[in-house]
Amino acid sequence: MVEEQDENIKFTISNELIEKVEQLVQSKNDEAILDLLNEYHHADIAEILEDLNTEQASYIIKLLDSEKTSEILMEMDEGDREKILATLSTKEIAEEIEELDTDDAADMIAELSEERQIEVIAQIEDEEHKAEIRELLTYDEDTAGGLMAKELVRVNENWTVTECVREMRAQAENVTRVHSIYVVDGNEKLIGRLSLKDLLMASPRAHISTVYIPKVDFVDVNEDAEEVARIMQKYDLEAIPVVDENKVLLGRITIDDIVDVIKEEAEKDYQMAAGITQDVEADDSILQLTRARLPWLFLGLVGGIGAFLIMEGFKGTFEKYAVLFFFTPLIAAMAGNVGVQSSAIIVQGLANDDVKGSINKRLIKEMFLAALNGFILALFLFAFVWITKGSFLTALAISVSLVAVIIIAGLIGTFVPLFLDKKGIDPAIATGPFITTSNDIFGILIYFWIAKLILGI
Repeated sequence: MVEEQDENIKFTISNELIEKVEQLVQSKNDEAILDLLNEYHHADIAEILEDLNTEQASYIIKLLDSEKTSEILMEMDEGDREKILATLSTKEIAEEIEELDTDDAADMIAELSEERQIEVIAQIEDEEHKAEIRELLTYDEDTAGGLMAKELVRVNENWTVTECVREMRAQAENVTRVHSIYVVDGNEKLIGRLSLKDLLMASPRAHISTVYIPKVDFVDVNEDAEEVARIMQKYDLEAIPVVDENKVLLGRITIDDIVDVIKEEAEKDYQMAAGITQDVEADDSILQLTRARLPWLFLGLVGGIGAFLIMEGFKGTFEKYAVLFFFTPLIAAMAGNVGVQSSAIIVQGLANDDVKGSINKRLIKEMFLAALNGFILALFLFAFVWITKGSFLTALAISVSLVAVIIIAGLIGTFVPLFLDKKGIDPAIATGPFITTSNDIFGILIYFWIAKLILGI
């Protein structure tokens, strides 16, 4: 969790600034480096370090105070952070870890090898912090347990208001930002939340059980991270408590962690829509990028071969009506575009939990929508072909084919993501080459079949 600081916020990191920092590092002018970087927020410094080489960035990390560098490291790209951590000793990493909230500390340790994880944890002096980090490392990173932080403010229903305030002061020392005050019973089970206003208005001798609010949103520790994000987004929550199967309060998830989940999911869906099957970045190796891209490119190749075989089967049609050949790219392109449009809308709706009702209703709606769009486009295409080629039947064959192709493409684009979602498969895969390739093949097949039927070949 990012701590609020008094540093100035800089929105632009110029090349001149990067060059100045490089020069100062090369000259080992530590005092000048500190004077310069102290003017910047830790997020800005992280951006600066990402533009330096690993040796220079590591030099600055070792120069600055751990309280600041721990936040800097968490702001950096994971790949750059791993390179810097590799240059630090286990003792130095442990010092960084001790300055972080438990959720960020666990995330950083998880990026290390198992051997270094053990060594770093052993170097952490705060036994409670150490135990909490170990607990968080046992949860899957894509669950509520993997997202939560142990730092929170909890009060017991049996405390008086005076006792409550005293305990809250002690707990708040370890909490960066107090979003909510959670109420538990004698068995540490979550039973509600406490309004700060109600606490201030209550009598000092009143018990918390008489002033707390029983209604409180929470998630199970094993809940999927995407579902947690959906819940917090739906109810506009800044934080949400995490409980186990017995409703014992374990921790809380804050909005900054959810923003990261949403961002990562959006990046993954975008890559899948582009036909990239693995999580890769522009700076990854050629081999990694090839492994991520090749499967869908191969699918596109197979689809192209399929389209070739279909067209070869209609060789006789080409010989009599060569004009049909020149409209093949148009038909294929329209099929691909409509399919991607339909699937993108459905995938977005599924992500936002806006898709309700049966699949049949969705398909019927998409069929009428595609028919209307297809009819309007077909009228224009019919006029163009008739005027330029002078053949009514040819224009009719191409136009009718276009309507049919658009309808089929719309249905495929709607059905596939819905079907994948029902089967527990990420529907984002349906917005990429899978839909485009399948619609190209079906589009060409339908195009020539209808054209052959109307033209009587």
